[in-house]
Amino acid sequence: MGIVFVGGNLALDFVGTLNERFSSRVEQLRAPADLGQWLVAAGVLDRAPEVSEGDLTGAIALREVLFSVIAREIDGAAPRLTGAERAMINTAAAIPPPTPALASDGLVRRSGEVAAGLSAVARDAIGLFDRRDGSVLKWCADDDCTHPFLDSSHGHRRRWCGMAGCGDRAKAAAYRARKARAS
Repeated sequence: MGIVFVGGNLALDFVGTLNERFSSRVEQLRAPADLGQWLVAAGVLDRAPEVSEGDLTGAIALREVLFSVIAREIDGAAPRLTGAERAMINTAAAIPPPTPALASDGLVRRSGEVAAGLSAVARDAIGLFDRRDGSVLKWCADDDCTHPFLDSSHGHRRRWCGMAGCGDRAKAAAYRARKARAS
């Protein structure tokens, strides 16, 4: 599946850097440089920062805490957060986020280190607990996909994390099944 940005929230997309979590476990953050590239691809930073093995280990630990918290929130399990989970998210969010600056060409540039990028992720995670837009946290309906997403659709009928991927595969499979039954 690769890296996709379909969650509607930076923290949800960060959780999605481990694809097919319950089956083949396709890790997108295999090396420190992968984390820097993700921060750029996500639009958090304009240039990949230097990332150490320790930075990567800490980022993956944050991702796994976010996954646990988000999973319980989606599944309606209590308690919503343990003290350790809350402390990790709050500690990451307390670091100053990337610095925006208006460049001479009139474009906004975002700069910062790894910790600043992860602060932006943690801040978006905190925002998931203060949604006022009526969106609903959901899992992708694809059996292999473990991407959470925000469903803002009318009637909350969205089923897949994204149509270009999971949704397309599901519709193609349904088409093939109908065609086979008709033959």
